[in-house]
Amino acid sequence: MDLMNSIASSAMSMSAAQLAQNYSMAVTKKAMDVEELALKELTEMLPPSPYNFDVYA
Repeated sequence: MDLMNSIASSAMSMSAAQLAQNYSMAVTKKAMDVEELALKELTEMLPPSPYNFDVYA
């Protein structure tokens, strides 16, 4: 019976670790999306540059 409890306990621990990792990854992705949106909004708020660059390849 101890072996079965040990296996079940290990499976639950692995499942909890997987859930925590998936949650952490989802939160990180959401934070990156929010930062990307904030950066886009910030660049739209910047005034246009008075300098023009002509670049020829």
